[in-house]
Amino acid sequence: MPSHDKRISGSMEASVFRIPPYYYIHVLDQTTNVTRLETGPQIFVRKDNEMVLMNPERMITVPPRHYCIIQNPVVRDENQQVVRDNLEQVMLEHAEEEIRLQQDPFPLFPGEELKEKVTLLKVVPALTALRLKVTRDYVDAEHQQKVAGDEMLFEGPGTYVPRKEVEVIGDQKAIVIKPNEALKLKAIRETVDRNGKNRVAGEEWMVKRNGAYLPGVYEEVVERSRAYVLTEKAAVHIRAKQTFTNHAGKKVKSGEEYLITSEQMETFIPDVYEEVVGMIAITTLTNRQYCVILNPVGANGYPQLGAKKLIKGEKSFFLQPGELLEKGIQDIFVLSDNEGILLRAREAFEDTFVQPPVNRQPGDKWMLKGPQEYIPSVEVEVVTRRKAIPLHENEGIYVRSTKTGQVRAVKGQTYMLDEDEELWEKNLPAIVRTLLSSDRDTAADRGDWVNPSKEKKKKDENDVSNWDASKVITFQVPHNAAVQIYDYKSKNSRVVFGPDLVMLGPDEQFTQLSLSAGKPKKGNMIRAVALLLGPDFASDFIIVETSDHARLQLDISYNWHFHIKDTNNEKEAAKLFCVADFVGDLCKSMASKIRGAVSSVTFDDFHKNSAKIIQLAVFGVDPVTKDPQDEIFFPQNNLYVTSVDIKSVEPVDQRTRDSLQKSVTLAIEITTQSQEAAARREAERTEQESRGRLERQRIEDEALAENSRKELLSLQAESAAVESTGQAKAEAYSRAEAARIEAEAAVQGATLRAEALNIETRAELERMNAAREADIKFALEQNKLEIEKAEKMAKIETDKFNQMVTALGTETIMAMASGPQDHQVKMLQSLGLSSTLITDGRTPINLLNTAGGLLGNVGTQP
Repeated sequence: MPSHDKRISGSMEASVFRIPPYYYIHVLDQTTNVTRLETGPQIFVRKDNEMVLMNPERMITVPPRHYCIIQNPVVRDENQQVVRDNLEQVMLEHAEEEIRLQQDPFPLFPGEELKEKVTLLKVVPALTALRLKVTRDYVDAEHQQKVAGDEMLFEGPGTYVPRKEVEVIGDQKAIVIKPNEALKLKAIRETVDRNGKNRVAGEEWMVKRNGAYLPGVYEEVVERSRAYVLTEKAAVHIRAKQTFTNHAGKKVKSGEEYLITSEQMETFIPDVYEEVVGMIAITTLTNRQYCVILNPVGANGYPQLGAKKLIKGEKSFFLQPGELLEKGIQDIFVLSDNEGILLRAREAFEDTFVQPPVNRQPGDKWMLKGPQEYIPSVEVEVVTRRKAIPLHENEGIYVRSTKTGQVRAVKGQTYMLDEDEELWEKNLPAIVRTLLSSDRDTAADRGDWVNPSKEKKKKDENDVSNWDASKVITFQVPHNAAVQIYDYKSKNSRVVFGPDLVMLGPDEQFTQLSLSAGKPKKGNMIRAVALLLGPDFASDFIIVETSDHARLQLDISYNWHFHIKDTNNEKEAAKLFCVADFVGDLCKSMASKIRGAVSSVTFDDFHKNSAKIIQLAVFGVDPVTKDPQDEIFFPQNNLYVTSVDIKSVEPVDQRTRDSLQKSVTLAIEITTQSQEAAARREAERTEQESRGRLERQRIEDEALAENSRKELLSLQAESAAVESTGQAKAEAYSRAEAARIEAEAAVQGATLRAEALNIETRAELERMNAAREADIKFALEQNKLEIEKAEKMAKIETDKFNQMVTALGTETIMAMASGPQDHQVKMLQSLGLSSTLITDGRTPINLLNTAGGLLGNVGTQP
């Protein structure tokens, strides 16, 4: 409701209401219970049985291009007069609404409500529309029946006037279709499109005309399609969704695929029944390329399934739908003089590439060797491309014949495999491959433990790429080492001594050595293919027991080496590998001898003579000379042990170890105490000698001190004599000097006082002169200023008089002179003249004392 005016607001209990123009009130007659409307301008007097329901309210004004909605409007007749019932109560259309446009101000009758205040009518611009929905049946201005639920568009430009039967459900804007664009539309229900064509529900169509397009009320925009730009290097692959007639008038079946190229059109927008599979790039072949097309399209326009077509460059073409490239674009085979290709026939054909032509049967293989160029036909399969393998005299490859299966080693030449040959990979255990690795030094890494299971796993994972098993296996036998090679085909073995290079044949394998290692020794700890001939050492822990049952652990090292007189003697050389684990066998044999020798002696004897006992046990004695030997020989494998080193002897039993430790500690303590006693005696002797030297030095120092004391006393006597004489002399001299100084001080004081008095006198005289000069100067300046002041005042008075005379003029002065005496005095006073003298200019006047009187008052002015 509009706000109340302050000048009409008041209590509704008042009896008199002043209703201004365009205001109204509702009055309830409590007798009849009827509410009536009173409008202004008037002065309304309330009766006792009446009650004013509201203060005066302003009428509702609807300006141009505005509207408002009234709920429960009054009923009007044909003449637009308000209809009343028999009780004079206005009749209302309950639950109805009335939209009122521009009109004169109107009041709200009792029961009417302003549902929507005055609102500006909605202006619909161009290229937009209001989406309207009919809420109740009605007949529009064009006499068309509208049914509830119908939707329609109010298209701009225009001003929309609302109706109570229509509801605005949204806005809709036109879509601008740019060049190379189109709109894909779908009918929601049966409708007529913008071109007047009937559309059924679910039907789709394309709008390709450029410009703004406003979809109809039952049209749904599915998508905005952009045109595919077709060039000489790009085409569009299309698949038909259903059977239809395309833009060229050709009938296309459902599922059919075809290409749209730049020769047909520059841009392509797919129709509603067309699906874009993708863009197809042009396939370009140079003069050094070729390709094979699978399922080529025949003259009827359909793919020939299973067929192949060879295309040689230089050429450009598009792959038709259904066509595929076998292995893509391939380069022609350019073979140099050390290259070749292995070919195989897929089907029977006549090979015209070679002269004379040859008839090839399916499965035939043949080689083409360079230098030449070759493009295989569709009947030919290129199995592989081969190059000649250059081999040094220390290199080789294993070659296997595919016809006979025979394997041979080719060494020291450049070799190319024939059509019935292939590289053969030699099967080598993983542990042997690890031992032959270039990263492993046979001599330096001889103590490393290689785990066979881990090496096999490493082979399965990543060792295949680093190992070419088709190359001849080579091994550099180091210096002072030997390698045994066994040929499983001929059942023979050979031993190679280093330094040398071993090259395995197809049926040869290395003899592996599995040696013991660690302390105490454990079997199969070290794997090797090369046997080092030494000299080297082997260490071991041995537990022995003496005759008095003391268990000891010995740490012993043996120096050993192999000795072969003639390396060309295969029988002698084979002895080196007769014992598979010579280290373990050596240590076991030595341990057995040592345990037997130690078991026959007591712990005390062994502790004192351990080295001798062990050496006798190991090397024994010469049966002829009965002297201890210095080496032992194992004829089974020509092994010599030259020395035994006992590194440590430790009891195994803890009590024995503690007793031994106590005895050793006691021996150390006894040795330490004896050393301490000897040191103590030596210290005492040194102390006595030092004391003697110190006493002698003290006596010598006392003698020197007595001599110095004597000299001191003589010097003190001389000093006392000199001191007494010098004191008297010094006192006399000081008194004389003091008197002289006092006299000089008195004379100097008198002189200074005279000078001070003289200075004071001169200063006083100068001050007085300066004061007099200042007074004189002040008086002169003051007189000078007074003279200047008097001169300036005189000049001022003179100038003033001259100006006054000039201002009065000659005639005025003459008139004054001829006038009465009192008039002359008044006029002179009015001019400011204290005295005046007026003459005719001819009569002489004595002015000797007159000037003094005239100027007498000037000097007295302040």
